Amino acid sequence: MNTYYIYHIPGKKIGVTRDLNNRVTTQQGYRPDEYEVLDQSKDIDYISKREIELQQSYGYKVDRQLYKNLFNNMKVNATEQTSTFPFPVEELKERLNNNLGQTWDTLHGTFELTKDTVEWIVENAKTSMYNELRSYVYNKAFFEKFLNKTKPYFESVKEDLRRKMNGNFDTFDLIRNWATERGLYKKGDPKTQFCKLMEEAGELGRGLLKDDFEEQIDAIGDMVVVLTNLAELIGTDIEYCIDSAYNEIKNRKGKMKNGTFVKNA
Repeated sequence: MNTYYIYHIPGKKIGVTRDLNNRVTTQQGYRPDEYEVLDQSKDIDYISKREIELQQSYGYKVDRQLYKNLFNNMKVNATEQTSTFPFPVEELKERLNNNLGQTWDTLHGTFELTKDTVEWIVENAKTSMYNELRSYVYNKAFFEKFLNKTKPYFESVKEDLRRKMNGNFDTFDLIRNWATERGLYKKGDPKTQFCKLMEEAGELGRGLLKDDFEEQIDAIGDMVVVLTNLAELIGTDIEYCIDSAYNEIKNRKGKMKNGTFVKNA
């Protein structure tokens, strides 16, 4: 639980922060000997009321809102793909917990902050590439985790594929476990994984040109690993992608032409 500090810059202001060094010294430019701590507590309700009392008693301008209310009704920027929060990853847990019950609308439905969704968001959030003080999650992944009422079917697809492949799809779970342990899903980015995929495709091309069977096997395996991780990063899994692709092609008719299958128009 965080500790909240009421700080006093003589002749200037009284405020509240969880991080004195960052808030008062780094952001406002005051050395530790230029301010004092008037009170501290882990109780945000107490500290919010106490700040107002001290501002009044010292004759400073009184804040319009209690400190605890500054976290309420945060603005969540929801696009088609993501929901972006106005906080960096390291502050998400506290900030979101201060806004439990808040909802926002997305193309996948209405999302809500609960204890369960907050834990999931904190675990899966990534830093915005445009602003390091913001973080986001993928809407599709949130939907699949908490709102998709057909989730049992989604899971059955993987089980059916595992049976068809005599259990070989368990390897995908091993890949995901490997990636999770190394923080790839927490800090990774789909765009960098795409670049990695292109790199591995280049190695496959070289292996084919050299007729190097071992290099071809290695490159194909690496591409499958990258695709497995890429699927996770965009909020789905590779089994579902494979099943979707198979359903698209299973009834196609066509013929071989110049070494490739060309479907009928």
